[in-house]
Amino acid sequence: QVQLVESGGGLVQAGGSLRLSCAASGRTSSSNAMGWFRQAPGKEREFVAAISWTGGTTYYADSVKGRFTISRNNAKNTVYLQMNSLKPEDTAAYYCAGGSSRYMLSESARQAAKYDYWGQGTQVTVSS
Repeated sequence: QVQLVESGGGLVQAGGSLRLSCAASGRTSSSNAMGWFRQAPGKEREFVAAISWTGGTTYYADSVKGRFTISRNNAKNTVYLQMNSLKPEDTAAYYCAGGSSRYMLSESARQAAKYDYWGQGTQVTVSS
């Protein structure tokens, strides 16, 4: 079993930055692909970004490409999401997710159902 704990959310003005962290524990997920999803009130959970176990392959939703960067430090069993140029429409609960394999093809990485482990979420609120 893998436990994922997100941190780093908060309230920020539009144009600002935040860095989210996701710490993994238990049966280590350092060898698995990881992803970030978000869910705004009244909306479905949507894909944000994903990263392979080596960090060499990354995927992004079009809405965040160029503004968000996903990275990982396997020695610390931690995945990060650096969010820059934040917009009010980025407001949501952000969830870290752990895959069951080292690599995920782009189509699979964008599907929440392809992930086995989830954190409890961290709230990001961007004011205009």
